[in-house]
Amino acid sequence: MGSLLDPKLLLATFGPLGVFAVMFAETGLLVGFFLPGDSLLFTAGVLAASAKLHLSLPVVIVAAAAGALLGAQTGYVLGKRGGSALLTRVRNKHLHQGVARGSELLTRYGLGKAVVLARFIPVVRTVLNPLAGIAGMPAARFALWQVLGGLLWTVGVTLAGYALGASVPNIDTYLLPIIALVVLASLSPLLIEFVRSRRSAAR
Repeated sequence: MGSLLDPKLLLATFGPLGVFAVMFAETGLLVGFFLPGDSLLFTAGVLAASAKLHLSLPVVIVAAAAGALLGAQTGYVLGKRGGSALLTRVRNKHLHQGVARGSELLTRYGLGKAVVLARFIPVVRTVLNPLAGIAGMPAARFALWQVLGGLLWTVGVTLAGYALGASVPNIDTYLLPIIALVVLASLSPLLIEFVRSRRSAAR
């Protein structure tokens, strides 16, 4: 379990294959909601720039994109076939919160934009794909939006890590605080939504 939650250890142990597996599980399987998607992508970019683990940036990007895109399609199919019963059987409180946030995204932005935006929000990106299937979003439309969102997320975050790793010498020695900042940044949409909902409730 430790290697799954530690991006650097995961990359050292499994390389691009680990990136593919985590992206697929986090976006396609409800049990993968706890996996470190954002921090793994960013760390992979940083380490690809440092060359200490001999990670190839193109290979990492292909592995990340493939895992995220295939995972999203899997989640969509599970939602379409399993229906709302799929999520009602879920007992984890974090997933329930993710379902609530995902439903809010769908209501506020519509199916297409919600699929894209969910990629950048932990837990929500795990449940939004099944939600789209449950909502009856046409398969072709879902595929279009999820590919757009998946590429923006995987390629964008990985390249951001690579740019930082290439511009700052020995940046990998400061990975822990950097990863903490990445996690905080990825959680900021949830925090903003929480503050807004509390204000709305107060009014």
